[in-house]
Amino acid sequence: MSHPNAPNLPDSPRILIVKPSSIGDIVHALPVLALIRRRYPTAHVTWLVSASCAALVEHHPLIDRTIVFHRRGNPALAMIRILLTLRTERFDLVIDLQGLSRSAIFGYVTRSPLRFGPADAREWAYLLYTHPIHTGRGTVHAVEANLRIAEAIGLGRAPVEFPLPNDDADQAAVEPLLPGGPFAVLIPGTIWKTKRWPPEHFADLVRPLRDRFGLSTVVAGGPSDIAMADVIPADVNLAGKTTLRQTIALLRKSAVVIANDSGPMHIAAALGRPLIALFGPTDPALTGPWNRDDSVLRLNIPCAPCHSRHCSHISCLRWIQPRDVLRLAETQLNRSTAMQQSNPQVTHSANEKKGS
Repeated sequence: MSHPNAPNLPDSPRILIVKPSSIGDIVHALPVLALIRRRYPTAHVTWLVSASCAALVEHHPLIDRTIVFHRRGNPALAMIRILLTLRTERFDLVIDLQGLSRSAIFGYVTRSPLRFGPADAREWAYLLYTHPIHTGRGTVHAVEANLRIAEAIGLGRAPVEFPLPNDDADQAAVEPLLPGGPFAVLIPGTIWKTKRWPPEHFADLVRPLRDRFGLSTVVAGGPSDIAMADVIPADVNLAGKTTLRQTIALLRKSAVVIANDSGPMHIAAALGRPLIALFGPTDPALTGPWNRDDSVLRLNIPCAPCHSRHCSHISCLRWIQPRDVLRLAETQLNRSTAMQQSNPQVTHSANEKKGS
């Protein structure tokens, strides 16, 4: 059902999505992209994205163009270049899903007659929208907040799909790196130090995953995760050796993913993989794996969630034991096996061709 005040758009509107970062936040925005394509199959869709996250949306079958915001070099000059680029565009609709002053300025300079964004945005960004939408940001899940904007535009809010890129080249690049047989992916990294389950605990999972479940182990992550990955005696260590798109391909093939609250965790959730998501200072009700509460492992202690990047003890994560993770892994694997046996045709790909 469309919102009563939804705008009238042409049949093939030119639409700009402003969601520069982060990886997890972009994953949470993908349902809006899917709804746009469902409602306007021939729309021309542009996505403004930061260089560090561009791989998620560049050459995406549902996106016509990406505008990449580079932070390297002089940030003022980079901002001016983007503003000048946007100034020459003619968009029928701008959707700001970032909700910050900078992202609102990006939309404002396009002079689009329809600029939607969260009324509860930070940094006075809502003042630059023609249609500030009350989303409940900070009180509801990030995906739900995005769906409320989509609904106000007239896109509806269902089905919720996460169309991640799925390229044969990425699959082919990853295939020779994998162990034979089923494997678990261990992801020890995350940006906040306070969100990291100790790498020694990840290391303690390797043998029981093999002995109890017959799973080899692959540790994954970016270049900044190499030191943590080296602590884990996995069968294959791919930390710093795969691109973001190749990491997606790796996660597609996994039997189970064990990860901190991180971008790759959200990718695994979006792919529908069996998952153990370790949460400490952040609130899974707001930024956890969407509709996957059964995959979250956290301790109910008085100081959590604190949403702090600094902590002297990180008890919320250190007190989670490897046996707790293995118990949930068994549940997730058993459920996945039961689902495959009951419906062997089930797949987790939502990467439909444009307009299909």
